[in-house]
Amino acid sequence: MGIKPTVVWSKLRDYVRYDLKEIAFPSSLPDPPHIKKRRKLTWKDRFLVVKEASRLYAASWVRDIGPELRPNDYKKEEENEDNRNGENKESQKKEPSTLEDLAIAARGGMETLRPALQRVYMTRASAYRDALKSFIQGYQEGVQQVMEKKDSKSPLEEDNAEKPRP
Repeated sequence: MGIKPTVVWSKLRDYVRYDLKEIAFPSSLPDPPHIKKRRKLTWKDRFLVVKEASRLYAASWVRDIGPELRPNDYKKEEENEDNRNGENKESQKKEPSTLEDLAIAARGGMETLRPALQRVYMTRASAYRDALKSFIQGYQEGVQQVMEKKDSKSPLEEDNAEKPRP
């Protein structure tokens, strides 16, 4: 005797409905009981989230994100600047950064770019040299301290070695 076609059909239907779905798209483990589920976003909320995210993504391609894109961040900076001394603001605005200096020099052509690049290289080389000198000096001081500790311990060790043990 064979299997009835209705039983085969129901088993095949259940396989496609449950098992095949689980094989193709496995479900994740259930959340622990202490986790509170969030409500699902409405289509309007989803649209607003995508709109804001795309605006911020487009703004990230701009080098300087201005106050119109992130007004809250700029309010905090303005409050901090108001608390600072007014002279610090003026000195910060007067001194161009290295990148700005190079950009201005690049506009002038190779004649103005070469001295600007030399200044950058010399500044970095002097900073590297100073850091290396301070490292070597600190290393030598550390070696000296270790040698002094060894020298101070050696007479004690000699005294202990001369005494006979009972």
